[in-house]
Amino acid sequence: MRYHKSVLVVFSGILLCVGARTEADDWPQWRGPERDGVWRETGIIDEFDGPVIKRRWSAPISSGYSGPTVANGRVYVTDRVTEPSQKERVLCFDAATGKPLWSHEYDCRYVRLGYPAGPRASVSIQGGRAFALGSMGHLFCLDAETGRVLWKKIPDVDYDVRLPIWGISSAPLAHGNVVFVQIGASRESACLVALDTKTGKERWRALDDRASYSAPIIIRQAGQPVLVCWTGDNVVGLAPTSGEIYWKHPFKPAKMVINVPTPVVEGNLMFLTGFYDGSLMLRLNQDQLSVDTVWRRFGRSERDTDALHSMMTTPYFEGNFVYGVDSYGELRCLEAATGDRLWEDKTATPPARWSNIHMVRNGRNMWMFNERGELVIGRLSPEGFKELGRAKLIEPTTEQLAQRGGVCWSHPAYANRHVFARNDRELVCASLAKK
Repeated sequence: MRYHKSVLVVFSGILLCVGARTEADDWPQWRGPERDGVWRETGIIDEFDGPVIKRRWSAPISSGYSGPTVANGRVYVTDRVTEPSQKERVLCFDAATGKPLWSHEYDCRYVRLGYPAGPRASVSIQGGRAFALGSMGHLFCLDAETGRVLWKKIPDVDYDVRLPIWGISSAPLAHGNVVFVQIGASRESACLVALDTKTGKERWRALDDRASYSAPIIIRQAGQPVLVCWTGDNVVGLAPTSGEIYWKHPFKPAKMVINVPTPVVEGNLMFLTGFYDGSLMLRLNQDQLSVDTVWRRFGRSERDTDALHSMMTTPYFEGNFVYGVDSYGELRCLEAATGDRLWEDKTATPPARWSNIHMVRNGRNMWMFNERGELVIGRLSPEGFKELGRAKLIEPTTEQLAQRGGVCWSHPAYANRHVFARNDRELVCASLAKK
């Protein structure tokens, strides 16, 4: 088994071995096959033909923040409709044609939920099952081929979900025969639960922390797998099989729970960043299951920032450098050892509060999808940002954010040499294969 950047995520049917990678990959979960923001397919273009990317297909959908996922020739996404009643939906499309294959909808009235465009969490696909988590805490395990409900968990019935202000958002993580969900039932010491993928039976529960928006990952530390969850109060390392807490590092928010980015790992270091709370670098000790603070930096305000104050962008950590997007859209490079800023660029996405870029590495190139619906091909290095090409993929829409003519805040998927992206009106697919 190969561990990429200390991250181990096992998915049935897509185990990847050194020297035996398939020519085309799926994108079955948040941030890709190994949940690390790396797109490993070859034969991808290095430049665009023109200012607008030609689509292979588009399909109508409704509003929502969840990014699409792709597995076994199907594309999955969630959305929300309000007429004739409020419902969340899990949608499945044919990846080659965009033809709708099935839809699962359920009543879901949003109560005290900020930014109510729709569901947040990407659907996770594993072992022929689709795990879909809604904004109010509905969790469905569906047959990935037919949409048939295999089991479900309902808020206020199965768990007393305590919503953060923007709802339950953390993408489920399927690992072996267990799916990990940050469900946010903190009164029941069930901020994080592990459920049997086949039956839905609870294997374990842990933590009385508040829920955050950050997705869990599994890393390799001290010779064994460790489940890492950044909650609304702590960064926690747990045993995937039992929920035993190996280590807990306090990271309480200064103003409110607002941590969205996924923790990123390089070697024995883990980097975390939040909008108000700045940056934290932890050392993952390898002689024992513990962590130490390497450095912690934050600025005086959301405009006067230090190191990196990211809102939605999960940074990219490679070698001795961290690349990420600051509070108002500033693309930055940090020195990993200290948090010192090496450079800043304001051209990748227009400066604005929470202006966003989703970054995915493919070979030497970084593919950046910004909130204007543009795909940017670039190179990131300690010397700076070099733009190789830029083209429009999809239009911003206003349900996600009414300001600045709308935004595209959902993370795209990259699979089978195509890109799949959504706004509040449509799901689109375009080829990125070299001709």
